[in-house]
Amino acid sequence: MNTKKINILNYKHDYSHYFEEYNKEWIEKDFSLEPKDKYVLENPEEAIIMSGGKILFAELDGSIIGTVALMKISDEIVELTKMAVGRKWQGLGAGRLLCSSAISEAKKMNFKKIILYSNTRLERALELYRKLGFIELPSEDGMYQRANIKMGISLI
Repeated sequence: MNTKKINILNYKHDYSHYFEEYNKEWIEKDFSLEPKDKYVLENPEEAIIMSGGKILFAELDGSIIGTVALMKISDEIVELTKMAVGRKWQGLGAGRLLCSSAISEAKKMNFKKIILYSNTRLERALELYRKLGFIELPSEDGMYQRANIKMGISLI
């Protein structure tokens, strides 16, 4: 894993198509795109940025290779969502760097907790979340049809 060359960048409108493309790639591979996904992916500024969240991108040698978002749920809680690395760049450590950078950003933004929703079929992602300190939480129905696990990490 060589993350030394990978840079984490803040959202720019010019990068929004990567946010949509990389997330559609993984969602449509194993699941189906839900109306909430479609809205967030097609309207990232409105759905995330203007609502008090943040979108980060991983860049390697001038190419955007991955992305992650922090979606504000309340003044204390943010959801880690839409984390994706382009297929041809998987295995380089970009996902870990994006996730750890998102945790740092959430702390800087004074959130007290990060939650995320995932699926137990996404074993590599769940392993990463656990390594970074996320623990399984009781899940509520209705967030995403594909979600069958909820995780969280305290930032305080």
